[in-house]
Amino acid sequence: MGSKRIKTLLNYYGTPSDAWRATKSELLSLERFGPVVAEEFINTRSKLDPDQAWEEVLRKNISVVTWDEPDYPSLLKEIHDPPPLLYYQGNLKLLSNPSLSIVGSRKHTNYGQEVAFSFASKLAADCGLTIVSGMARGIDSWVHKGALEAGGATAAVLGCGVDICYPPENRNLKEKITSLGIVLSEFPPGVSPLPQNFPQRNRIISGLSLGTLVIEATEKSGALITAGFALEQGREVFAIPSGIVSPYSKGCHKLLKDGAKLVETVADILEELYLPLKNEQIISNNEPLTGSLLDFVSYEPRLLEEIIMASKKSAAEVHVLLLELELDGKVKQLPGKYYIRT
Repeated sequence: MGSKRIKTLLNYYGTPSDAWRATKSELLSLERFGPVVAEEFINTRSKLDPDQAWEEVLRKNISVVTWDEPDYPSLLKEIHDPPPLLYYQGNLKLLSNPSLSIVGSRKHTNYGQEVAFSFASKLAADCGLTIVSGMARGIDSWVHKGALEAGGATAAVLGCGVDICYPPENRNLKEKITSLGIVLSEFPPGVSPLPQNFPQRNRIISGLSLGTLVIEATEKSGALITAGFALEQGREVFAIPSGIVSPYSKGCHKLLKDGAKLVETVADILEELYLPLKNEQIISNNEPLTGSLLDFVSYEPRLLEEIIMASKKSAAEVHVLLLELELDGKVKQLPGKYYIRT
């Protein structure tokens, strides 16, 4: 039963306990409740014991916040279909901070991994943002790791119950997020990570955030679904470009063509969101993350012209710096004016 039907019930009955006892004839008189929905509600209700369900939540050390409580995330409440209830483990107050979601492909390049880790670190530690992602394989995992390693705040939104770790190899990561951040879901304990849960989960990722940054995405990546929800919710969408020959750049480049803000530095995001930095030097310099040309040479072949444009340095300066990096064994030149990080 979705949020709209639950709202209809609560508006009619006044309290959840009264709505729970609704009769079939009463349900059929309500908007959005046809015979099939009413029958399924009554059948499902007959198999559930609310007291037993609540005991299971407590036994698993899971907390709950409902949409009518003051601690419910205010940004999430603004979307047109906010989840009526959130199950969580960790620090709920972190969702009161300004938040940014960072998402990307499960499969990724080394370039994407480095960018995800670095941006999450800077935005969490230097900017004080809570970094929201989905704890999926790939970019999402590196986003959480970057925020945690920098001592910042991060939130993982799951497409299953918070008592389930998916993917299984992220068990240690999930424990760290629970301890230092927050893990949350609208799905009750025990719900498996079914494919249909993840698009539904993605609207919460974007809904918790002022904006969504996409780092590497294929043309059919779930990250684009999150970006789509962000647009529907009136939130900002950001994308980081990469090599035009990479399949993992297709989704980001499509977003850029459709009007997403191109991001090269942390300051590009903060300026759009009108947020201050803890470290004023970062915004005054408006420099790339480390100020080193090496940041713009990825582990995938990249054209010299792309490196020059991304670094905002002169062609002469880039040539000199690339030569120094080659001599240091950090960069290798390939045919066709391509460079690759070693």
